[in-house]
Formats: sequence, C-alpha cells, structure tokens
Amino acid sequence: MKNAPLDPSQLYKPCNVEQLKFSSTEELENIDIAVGQQRAVEAVKLGIRMHKNGYNIFAMAPSGTGKLTTVRQLVEHEASRQDIPSDWCYVNNFSQSAKPTAIKFMPGQGKIFEQDMAQLIDELSIAIPAAFDGDEYRSRTSELESESRQREINELSRLREEAANAHIILTETTTGYAFSPADENNEIISPEQFNKFDKDKQHEIQKTIFDLQERLAKLIKNFPIWRKETKRKLQALNREVAELAVNHSIDELIEKYAKQKAVLRYLNDVQKDIIEHVLDFLPHSEKIFPFMEMSQEANPFKRYNVNLMVDFSNKKSAPVIYEDHPNYSNLVGRIDHQAYMGSLVTDFTMIKPGALHKANGGYLIIDARKLLFQPYAWETLKRTLQSGEIRIESLERALSLISASSLEPEPIPLNVKLILLGEPLIYYLLCQYDPEFHDLFKIAADFDESVSRNDGSSDYARLLATIARREKLRPLSPNAVARVIEHSSRMVGDAEKLLTHLRSITDLLTESDYWAENNGHEHIANSDVQQAIDHKIHRLDKLREKLYEHIYRGTVLVDTEGKVTGQVNGLSVLQLGEFSFGQPARITATTRLGSGKVVDIEHETELGGAIHSKGVLILSSFIAARYSRKTPFSIAASLVFEQSYGHIEGDSASLAELCAILSSIAQIPLRQDLAITGSVNQLGNVQPIGGVNEKIEGFFDICAKKGLTGTQGVIIPATNIKHLMLRWDVVHAAQSGQFNIYAVKTVDDAIELLTGMEAGAVNEQQGTYLPKSFNGQVEAQLLQFTKIKKEFSITKSED
Repeated sequence: MKNAPLDPSQLYKPCNVEQLKFSSTEELENIDIAVGQQRAVEAVKLGIRMHKNGYNIFAMAPSGTGKLTTVRQLVEHEASRQDIPSDWCYVNNFSQSAKPTAIKFMPGQGKIFEQDMAQLIDELSIAIPAAFDGDEYRSRTSELESESRQREINELSRLREEAANAHIILTETTTGYAFSPADENNEIISPEQFNKFDKDKQHEIQKTIFDLQERLAKLIKNFPIWRKETKRKLQALNREVAELAVNHSIDELIEKYAKQKAVLRYLNDVQKDIIEHVLDFLPHSEKIFPFMEMSQEANPFKRYNVNLMVDFSNKKSAPVIYEDHPNYSNLVGRIDHQAYMGSLVTDFTMIKPGALHKANGGYLIIDARKLLFQPYAWETLKRTLQSGEIRIESLERALSLISASSLEPEPIPLNVKLILLGEPLIYYLLCQYDPEFHDLFKIAADFDESVSRNDGSSDYARLLATIARREKLRPLSPNAVARVIEHSSRMVGDAEKLLTHLRSITDLLTESDYWAENNGHEHIANSDVQQAIDHKIHRLDKLREKLYEHIYRGTVLVDTEGKVTGQVNGLSVLQLGEFSFGQPARITATTRLGSGKVVDIEHETELGGAIHSKGVLILSSFIAARYSRKTPFSIAASLVFEQSYGHIEGDSASLAELCAILSSIAQIPLRQDLAITGSVNQLGNVQPIGGVNEKIEGFFDICAKKGLTGTQGVIIPATNIKHLMLRWDVVHAAQSGQFNIYAVKTVDDAIELLTGMEAGAVNEQQGTYLPKSFNGQVEAQLLQFTKIKKEFSITKSED
C-alpha cells in the first residue's frame, strides 16, 4: 500500500528542553505581555499618537487575550510623555442659577481655587459681622433712626402747638390720634359743656377740628415715605459698610487671578451678590435691620461653593481611565437631587462628573460589549465625540420623558482619545450597520490569538515567568515550561503555533501552582502542569463520558471492526464551553436508479446547516463530473447521519459521505475499523478541517474501550498534519502499532485505504477506468443504471 500510517514523530511536536537555558523561570526577566502582537501594537501606537479627530481605536480580540492589559500599558506609556490636562469647576451663575458656569484652570489650580473661595467665605462670615458690630456703624445707624423718629415727633409737636393755640388738644388713643376742644385753662371740655355753646361756636370748633384732622391725616401719610427714605439711607450705609468689608478680602483673590478672565468675571459676580445678600452673613439680622427680610435658604453660603469636577493636582501625566460600567450617567455625568420640604431640589454643587470628564485631556478605555448593552450610551458617546463637548443632561430630559425644569450646565470642551475593546464580530457589525462608526474609529488594532512557535519559544518562557510573578505563583521548572508550551500548541490547535490567550495561560499556571503546593514542590513541575490539565478535563467531561458510554453499550451503533457497504465512520467535534471532544458517528448512504439527485436527509428534515448542504452538493457534482461526463447521471442517492437528533453543520464529513455513496454504488464494502474526516472539493482534493486532534482522540477512545486490534485508525487530510498535537496515549499506541493515523490528499487515497483496492486511473485514450479498479466498478454501475433507465423509457413509450 502506498498510503502508510504517519510516523509517530508527526503526531506530536515536543518542546526541546535543552534549548531552555535556565534552572527555573525565576532567572528570566519580565517581558511585555504583548508577545507576537506587533501588528496590533503598531496600530495602537499610531492611534494614540494621531492627534486628529476620528482617530479613535477599536482593539479587536476575543475576551481573555490580554488586550486590556496591553492597551493600558501602551496608553500609560504614551500618557507619561504628555502634559497634565486642565482642571474644571462648576460655579454658580448668579444671573441664571439654572445654568451653572464651567471654569477652566491649570492642573491643580482648581483645588486651590476651591480652597480660596471657602477661605473667602469663612473670612467674610467673620469680617462682615465685625464691621456691622462696630461703634461707628451703630452710631450712624442710631443717628439715622433718631433723625427719622425726631422728624415725626417734630411735625406732630408743631401740629399739637397749633391745635393748642386754637384751644384744641391732640391726644393719643389706642386706635390712633384724636382732637378734643379745651377751655381757657386747656382743660378738655365735656360733651355737656360743648352742647351749652351756641351753634355758631360749636360749628367753629368743629371746623377747626376737621381742618386739624385733615392736616394730621396728611402728616401720617408722610410717615411711611420718610421711613422708606430712612430705609434707603440704611441700605446705602449697609452697602457702604459691606463693600469696605468685602472688597478688602476679595481684592486679594482678584489680584491673584488677574490673568484669568473667566475667574475675574465670577469674582465680580460674587462680590455683587455678597453685598446684595449681606444679611446672610449677620447673626440676628432681624434685630439689626428691622426693615429688611431674612434669607429663607437652608445654607445661604452654598451658592458660593466651587464644584471641583476634575482635579489633577495629584497627577503626574495625562489620565488613563478604564470605565467598567459605561452607562449613560457614568459616561457624561449626572445631576443628583435631594429631598427638601417634600420635594426634590438640586443645584450646581450636585453635578457629578462622568468618565469623559475624568479622562478629558487623556485616554478613555471602554469594553464595547458593555457599552452597547447600556441603553442610549452608544448614541450619547458618539454625539459627544462628534460635538467635541461634554453636555450633562438627565436621560429623562434628553428623551423628553419629563418636562420639569432642571439644571443646564455649561458644556465642557472635550479632548479625549477613546479606545474600545471588543470581539472582532462587534467591530465588523458596527462597520456594517453604523454609518458613523468609521468617522469616529479610524484605527483598528487586530490582536492575534497565536504566535509562531519556532520564533517565540524563548519569549514564551519569559512570558510564563512574567505571568507567574504577576500572579505571585511559584517559578516553573524547564520541564514545566516545555509542557506548557506543548499544551499551548494543543489549545491553539496547531503544532507550529503558541496560544496567546492570557486568561487560559494564567488559569493553567494558577492551577498548576495549586497542585505544586499540594505535592510539596518548590517549583512548578511537569507533573503539576499535567495534573492541572487532567483535572480540568475531568471537571468538564461528564457529557463526553455519557455519550461514549452509549457507544460502549451498543445504544449508539458505531462499528470498529469488519466491512460494510455504504457505511462509514465519520467524525465530528462537540464544543461545550471550554471543553471540546470528538464524537464518532455512523454515516450511511443508499443508491438506486434515479435522475441524478443526492438527497441530504439532514437538510430535508431541517437538521442540517447551509455549509453541510453545500458539502453534499459539491460531492454530488464531483460524482457526476467524474463518472458521467458522456452519459446521463442516472442515480438517486440518500445520505444520513444515523442516530443523530441534533443540528449538523460544517463540511468536514463530506469526504466520508462521498466514500459512503461510492461504496453503495459499486457495492464494495468499507472498513469499519477506520474513521474518516475531511472536506472535499469538486476536483476530488481533500481539504483541511478543524478539531483534528479531538476527532482522532474520540475514535481512539471508542476503539480502546472495545479493544485495540492494531488495524484501527483515522484518516485525516494531509494538510492537517501540521495541526497534530495528540494525547500521549494515542501517540504511544501509534508507536506500538496498535493505532494508525493516515493522511490523504485525494478521494482516491481515502478509497484505497477504506477498501484495500486500487482506486484506478482513467485511460486517456478511451476515457474510461480499468474495469477491476474501484473507480471502474463505480463507472460500470452508473452505466448499468443509465442502460436500465433507457430500456425502461423505451418500454414505457411502446406501451
């Protein structure tokens, strides 16, 4: 036979321990964990150094590959070379309190300004009461009040004297003032005496009293006017005293922030507001100013506070922020409320910053999946990047769900480099369905899950050393490093590659460290790594054991000996979370006279996927093109995965299906001690498939349980040889001749292995196959079908 089994050295690529020149990984230096990610690293560097709009970054890689750590390291390195960005504060807008004002400060100056304002209010809360408690102020206040009272007294006295000259006495009653006639001795006369006067005198006295009452009424009307004048004088005095107290303290701040126009405008507004609300600084103001109302605010000094939104006083470089929960409020900030007298109130001090505020002037890293899961977060983030400013607005108000008045803080200019982390699928979906995506994310950093094994083994050892130190694990021995490297190739499914999925590597080292501790090892040994691998498989392989048990007990029919026509052992892979394993399956085919149609029963019952159906159509085209180029394709065939009750997808069984159909046509049995996997094209070439290691091991486990005969084995595509990293028990069985792995390039190679016959080549002169070859017998049977169909058609037409 020209198709010999693969040499055992081809089934597993061991790591050469002699090339590991160290006694433990403790001797190795740390390495950047972005091993083999040059393409992605260069893309990230370009993105973070490109200071143009839209050059944000989308880092593509499956979860657990270490892209966050890599991106953060690169960004932090770049951020360390950049200047610290500005601080931002929100302060009260005294003309429109619903629209707080944003003020920009040099790094660290925002906190100083916050302290300066707090100190200013503390000073004024002492200086203003002291100014209003001085002797000079009290003297001037008393003088104004005395003048006001004396004016009223003088005018009343003048009116009283004029009344007395007319023998009329002005008296004060509980309800006001009253005029009474008097005699020559200025004694009030009684009504009886008044009635004794003649009518003319009575009329004269009454007229005099009436005139005096009118004058008194006019005089009393002037009292409020005079008191208002006094009040204005007192207010002017209060303003004068307040200005002297306030200006002395605030002038120092005005001088300190003379070069910042926004701060000067704010300080001028503060100065005016303090003077207008000077009573808020005075204790017991109702006693000092009986003409003025007290403020009703719970904390009147709160409006002079400074809401420090962004404080970079402790930073030494540009910020790098990772937002783990990127919802609407955590991105753009929020406005809090508090209960006050039965209602919800807010002010500028309750404005809270978001991740965009904290990262402004630096870098913001967000997980794309988490971002897209948050309602309205993606659209809000895009709108913010496009506008170049951070606008804080409640989500309810943004969606017009409420019409209640709220704060409208002044937007803050945005200058941030955004890095999204996500699966490649998310990136491509956004490219396809969001037309704005390319305008905002022009840089794609594509991380690879594997690195070349030949070039990266030494660096991989340093990577393992770095992970062990970072996770505070024991150092690895050279044999342990070699075993991790070998298992890394197995996990990536390629003997020439190494896995760069950091989470999987870290988990393996962590569990190996646990077993090293249990086994009393100072360093992680080869046996500890293998124990960790075996224990993880044991934790996850319950379903595999159940499925294999059905085969051992004969519930699921899979033969490992003998020959059967139109029947072959196919191989599939089941993926269950982190664990995958091979599943042997019986594939059968039946053929008969027909019109050239191959029925895929899986497809007809909607249990087969599109790729599987494509594979069936390809093999149908191959049969017709090879054997019926000059004659009608007069056959009907049906294919099925026996005892399969779930969905089947993929074309890796198309080679097995083709062999089953050809066997049924030629009525030549196929070996049942061989399983076969591989896809086939229309030219009969065998193409590579995935999960080759799991498929081989799956059939090996079934054969080992039933008993190895030495003839059993698996047929795989020759292009899959470089992917082989089989279990040691499979390799040992191959070394002892108990199990064989064959590699084929064409359908004919597979047919020869399954039948033990020569496939046969076509005679170039006659264009037919040798009669005794396998292909010759297939061709002869198809010609026989065509002849029968022709005879049947003639007989039917005669009838």
